[in-house]
Amino acid sequence: MTSSYPYYPPAESHDLEYPTSAAPSLALSRHPPPPSSTHPPRMRSRAKSGASPPDDVTKLKTSFAIWDNLKALQRRRWRIYDLQHLLVFIYIVFSLSILPSAPLLKLGGLVVLGVLLLMPVTQQFFLPSLPIWTYLLHFFSSRFIATEYRPHIWVRVLPALENVLYGANISNILSAHTHPILDVLAWIPYGIGHFALPAVCSAAMFLFAAPGTTPVFARAFGYMCMIGVTIGVLLPCTPPWYEKAHGLEPAQYGMPGSPAGLARIDELFGVDMYGTKFTTAPLPFAAFPSLHSADAVLEALFMSHCFPQFRAFFYGYVVWIWWATMYLNHHYAIDLVGGGLLAGIAFYMSRGRWLPRPQPDKSTRWQYEYVELGDKSTAADEERGYGYANGFGLGLLDRRDGDSDEWTLGSSSSFDSLSRDNTICGSSSSTPGILSPTTPNDDVRHAVLHFSPSDTTWNGDRLAHENELTDVVAMR
Repeated sequence: MTSSYPYYPPAESHDLEYPTSAAPSLALSRHPPPPSSTHPPRMRSRAKSGASPPDDVTKLKTSFAIWDNLKALQRRRWRIYDLQHLLVFIYIVFSLSILPSAPLLKLGGLVVLGVLLLMPVTQQFFLPSLPIWTYLLHFFSSRFIATEYRPHIWVRVLPALENVLYGANISNILSAHTHPILDVLAWIPYGIGHFALPAVCSAAMFLFAAPGTTPVFARAFGYMCMIGVTIGVLLPCTPPWYEKAHGLEPAQYGMPGSPAGLARIDELFGVDMYGTKFTTAPLPFAAFPSLHSADAVLEALFMSHCFPQFRAFFYGYVVWIWWATMYLNHHYAIDLVGGGLLAGIAFYMSRGRWLPRPQPDKSTRWQYEYVELGDKSTAADEERGYGYANGFGLGLLDRRDGDSDEWTLGSSSSFDSLSRDNTICGSSSSTPGILSPTTPNDDVRHAVLHFSPSDTTWNGDRLAHENELTDVVAMR
């Protein structure tokens, strides 16, 4: 791509070239050195006119070549975040080990899983959702944990906390007066929405949110539920229906669960939808934290991030399912708070580093030309050299007019062609000319600083890789 702005020939290392007679003095020693491993910001873009074509951020893989993924694994630079795969593997092995003996079936399942994870066309769906499948396996296999290894079941803890924090047992108050209309209103979010909305939200984010949003949601959802089930196994607590049926008598493993208020739905429709399922539940005493609450809060947070205009509707659904869980006598209020906190931690950890930022002018995934991952950097962060995740914000540019176009360093799309293969959305080729091609006006003072790998201007042991930083332009 060519441009009409003046060309300033490279000067000697550390030399400054000023287009005006009154050159500003730059005290670069006051700026912090870039990190030892400097990476461009985590972005990915479509090809622009005249640039070498990077991968389309909206494109899905269609290859069945397992060998390509095996070679990619050999070349992969493993990072600390890859320990998540080890954690998932431990969960899978533990869950399979406590299931009834069926070695051929277990081995066949592992082989199928390996093929799905290595085949590119299926990997893009099954790798992000693997924590969800692991959570389901862990949940349903937990019934086979030997009783001698299980901890004490706490009967008095949640009712006591309920009375201390709220002054009363809110669940017992809400469930004291029932009506068929209220039963149906509670059944819709608790008995239907809880099971259907994860798939509905995933589809909505895949079609209408920024590319890469759905995989982040799937991982956050899966890991959150894995942690919730683990807490339920290690800290078993009785739900409100147990207190209503047995008082504060000690609970024992092997006791049946209860559909509680959902039994009235079975009676109303004349079918056994919940009676048998809840009576034989794998974890009848895993009341805290409430995964009904956690799932709803996480869905509301992600959907509000992607579609902020409907935020009131999403949080209204959270209030609805909170009421339903207590009305149906399945959870205490403290369970709902615990699930909400778990969801909040999962969401804000995801948003800070991996979640793509929505662009208000885009209504479908196919309109995105690039994606930006994680929280947007503040001006103070850039001044301190922390402008981008795994990258750097120089903090040297200060435009008088405050305008910023898509080619300006530090704007929303200034690094859109500098993606790497460790971004969530994939890899793209790097193109030169990342700085603005706009011709600097004569009244704008700017400087071109030329660096070489042996320079020590940044007071660091090394500057960067050879393809990461060659020139710095400072304007004021």
